Amino acid sequence: MKNLSSWLITIFVMMYWLFRVVVAITGSMGIDFIVLPIDTNIEIALLFIVLICIPFIFKRKLLGSIVYLGAYGWYFGRGLIENIIKLINNETLNMQTYTEMFFSLIGVALPILVLFDILLDKNRTKNPTDKKTDWFYKNEQYDRKLDERADKNNYRTL
Repeated sequence: MKNLSSWLITIFVMMYWLFRVVVAITGSMGIDFIVLPIDTNIEIALLFIVLICIPFIFKRKLLGSIVYLGAYGWYFGRGLIENIIKLINNETLNMQTYTEMFFSLIGVALPILVLFDILLDKNRTKNPTDKKTDWFYKNEQYDRKLDERADKNNYRTL
């Protein structure tokens, strides 16, 4: 992760995950909050799935972003489509429905951003190893110079 955009997207993933933790806790305790979970049991399972996916997103692994997209797309996409159908049918919607649509839209758009960020990351595809250490570990000329220098420095011992 060498781009600022990658860091910002990943930080936003963690912030949204923490927000969903608060939503799950308040929903299970019956406390009024901005958003209610669609399904509390699935929300808790989804939190653990995303918790496992976050290190893979940090490591720029494609599998982690695909699982993240699948889980959030399935969970939030369902609620988003239901609310959009209500909106298209000109049903009267309250403010709670609009906030659920907004946070569901974020829940669907965020994994798509992560997937595109990982797919378009040039450092991951071109050079999967770190350039900062390659000059030392994969440089045979440096090893030869070190060997020659070590041979020339013969100190006398008494």
